[in-house]
Amino acid sequence: MFVIGAMMASVAGSLYATFLEFIDPSVAMLKESIFIFVIVILGGLANLYGSILGASFLILLPEALRFIGMPDNMAGYIRQIIYGLILIYLMLFRPQGFIGKYKP
Repeated sequence: MFVIGAMMASVAGSLYATFLEFIDPSVAMLKESIFIFVIVILGGLANLYGSILGASFLILLPEALRFIGMPDNMAGYIRQIIYGLILIYLMLFRPQGFIGKYKP
């Protein structure tokens, strides 16, 4: 299973490098790494559907902040605070993620 995950990550990295046309260490900043980490933790480590749900939630979160009229200079800080609170909640009360080990 690890090999399949590593293969998918390498394909995703290759496609991302092709999209950017240039790769350097600043491409993988801490902000992006935390975003991907929160997506996986949000849905559950062993659950594809949970990761899709986590990604959908975290992609829609900035849009929701924009919809309620949050100023742009504050929205980034509020979003990071929400990410942190979600991580703390999940680690304390739902360590298996929102969905857990759902088997269709």
